[in-house]
Amino acid sequence: MTQQGAVLQGYNNELVKCIEDLCMQKEELNKQIQQAEEEKNKLQHEIQVLSGQLECVCENLAQKVASRNELDKILAETEAAYMKILDSSRTLLNVLKKEVGSLKHTPEPKTN
Repeated sequence: MTQQGAVLQGYNNELVKCIEDLCMQKEELNKQIQQAEEEKNKLQHEIQVLSGQLECVCENLAQKVASRNELDKILAETEAAYMKILDSSRTLLNVLKKEVGSLKHTPEPKTN
């Protein structure tokens, strides 16, 4: 019977060692889980911060694009008006040249 008690004690010691090993593995895994949760929370916070920054940049970009489009429109209208002024100036110059040219060909009245 003593021999059976020794075998049983050996099994018991081995069982206790296995349980202790499992407990240590659980503690290590709990530490890893806690670190992973902290990293996840950190990343989620960074995502929120970056999302806010992205929203600001997008709004700023939209305002700048709208301003550029308005400037493009104003510039196009101004260039069109300037081309009309150039065309009118050219027409006026041509008319003026014709008038001056016709004055040169007009005989001067004779004086006695």
